[in-house]
Amino acid sequence: MTHAEPWTTEPRLLTRWSEAVARTLRPAAPALLFGLRLWASVCLALYIAFWLELDNAYWAGTTAAIVCQPHLGASLRKGWYRLIGTVVGAIAIVVMTACFPQDRAAFFLVLALWGAGCALLSSLLRNFASYSAALAGYTAAIIASDQLGAVGGLNGQAFMLAVYRASEICIGIVSAGIVLAGTDFGGARRRVAGLLASLSAEIAGRFTGTLADVGAEFEQTQAIRRELVRRVVALDPVIDEALGESSELRYHSPMLQNALDGLVRALAGWRTVSAVFAQSRRKQAQQESEVLLAEVPEPFCLKPGEDQAAGWIAHPVRLLQACEAAARKLFALPATTPSLRLLADQAAEALAGVAQALIALALLVADPGRPADRLRGRRRLRIPDWLPPLLSAGRAFVVIGVAELFWIVTAWPGGANAITFAAIIVILFSARAEQAYSIAIGFITGAVLTVGVVATLLFAALPNVETFARFGLIIGFVLVPVGTALALQWQPAIFTGLVTVFVPLLAPTNPMSYDQQQYYNTALTIIAGAGAGALSFRLIPPLSPAYRTRRLMALTLRDLHRLAIGPIPDTTNDWEQRMYARFARLPDQAQPLQRSQLMAAFSVGTKIIRLRQLCHQSGPSLDLDAALEAVARGNCAMANAELGKLDAALAAVPGETALRARGLILAISYSLSQHAAYFEAGAPA
Repeated sequence: MTHAEPWTTEPRLLTRWSEAVARTLRPAAPALLFGLRLWASVCLALYIAFWLELDNAYWAGTTAAIVCQPHLGASLRKGWYRLIGTVVGAIAIVVMTACFPQDRAAFFLVLALWGAGCALLSSLLRNFASYSAALAGYTAAIIASDQLGAVGGLNGQAFMLAVYRASEICIGIVSAGIVLAGTDFGGARRRVAGLLASLSAEIAGRFTGTLADVGAEFEQTQAIRRELVRRVVALDPVIDEALGESSELRYHSPMLQNALDGLVRALAGWRTVSAVFAQSRRKQAQQESEVLLAEVPEPFCLKPGEDQAAGWIAHPVRLLQACEAAARKLFALPATTPSLRLLADQAAEALAGVAQALIALALLVADPGRPADRLRGRRRLRIPDWLPPLLSAGRAFVVIGVAELFWIVTAWPGGANAITFAAIIVILFSARAEQAYSIAIGFITGAVLTVGVVATLLFAALPNVETFARFGLIIGFVLVPVGTALALQWQPAIFTGLVTVFVPLLAPTNPMSYDQQQYYNTALTIIAGAGAGALSFRLIPPLSPAYRTRRLMALTLRDLHRLAIGPIPDTTNDWEQRMYARFARLPDQAQPLQRSQLMAAFSVGTKIIRLRQLCHQSGPSLDLDAALEAVARGNCAMANAELGKLDAALAAVPGETALRARGLILAISYSLSQHAAYFEAGAPA
């Protein structure tokens, strides 16, 4: 028996080894599949462009490679916005050429201004809309490089070049879309639903936990809320991917955005409830929490070890109805003290925010009982801070202008191509702020590696290739591993540079050209142009995260001061939207205290608007004006004193409106006292 043991244990070892290998390779399978899709997309685009006998078929292949993304929704969304950017850029360069056919200096100046404007817009917008604005900028540079002579003389073919480039790019977009739609059924909708359900359930559960445990430390729940705000903001690009997969979701996109806004509102309401409990006597807090808990739906209670997200996905409409009913009951709850009135209102506010998320969740899971066309409407573009976009625009103008001037002075034959890649780097990566330089360096590293890879293919492997099938098979040995690495997010900047530059450097034509001098000159122009763009992020660096954070804090305080003494707004919507945009732009490096101060400013601004509306109805608005004047001057002590006088005046006024106003005064006073250093001194930019 003892001699047989090795033979009996060996199969077990082999089984364990095979299982370990399978566990290791299982995550790589989707990435490998994406590599195959990338390869198929490029080959299909090149084949169609060759069949149509287009001049520069490689632009079709390049577009297919760039548009192809690991997720279907992202690919379709990126392709759509790339089409928009291409058409806008093509129209712009045709207009520029028509306006300045013989004036080279004016043409170059307007081209640099166009690039600067697109960089500005790219930094203002988010997600794929930002990419579209960047593409409009460097598409104009691409077409300009095709029609310029050795030192910048126009050849008058701008219109036809624009048509050809737009056609080639459209072929690439359609090819990638066909391959991905035929092999990937999409999962962004399910992914967003899972993330939204998980996040909503956690916020609702932890809020209910605060009601159940009034003795919890405010600082502890504050840290949890900061992390939840970060996760809410991170949902935005995932939602943008889902919009690419479904026309229904695009039509109802305001619902999805309102879901994120609602979760921030829920967090703000939770913060106020937690703050009131922290400053109340323990016995009073317990009594008030019991009153609130009696109205909160039981499914909102966070239970250890239970997957609540699954229940939220399964029954969003049922939860929505319970949530809205509870919010109405809390808002109408009879109260005898300002603190209970405030707690009930803020609990109702938190549940109303969660209800917005449940409406979006019902849309995502296609619940047949979901409310129709709830919370729709247009959303305005909010600009958190103009300075970073203006800096991006100035950098783009300088880089493109210097590249143009260098080309004219040196008469470098490849200068037009260098201008193109300088424009691509400086416009495309401007929106990445402090990450722009490292991403640009990674891009250049990938481009340098591509030079060696493509040289091997061009001068060693491809000269003996006579059929497109063999050509496609050979480039697959490069594209499949590159696509796999991209999908695995391993050194994404390097492999993005590799996949972007690969097809333009290979420049497949029918018949193929194997001119080594021309190849290395093209490679040099690409690397030189990209290097100039990367260098600009060192010479004109983006604003530091700390400085951007201080500016956002200062601008928020300025807006709060204006809100306190300006006309009474009809709703809180404008203030809330402005603050949501600032939460989204707040750098990851922002300190916890700064995040808390921003949330406090958001809460104070919302409550000031409601207090002004209530006091305007009740009468003693002059006393409120004195308190708000002190807020606008940054005098928290005087503001609290004036708010105390107003509270005393309202105590003699019967009715629910006066009690609700006293609750708002309580919340404002606590926030002003807790963050007096910020509200008094601000954060000077």
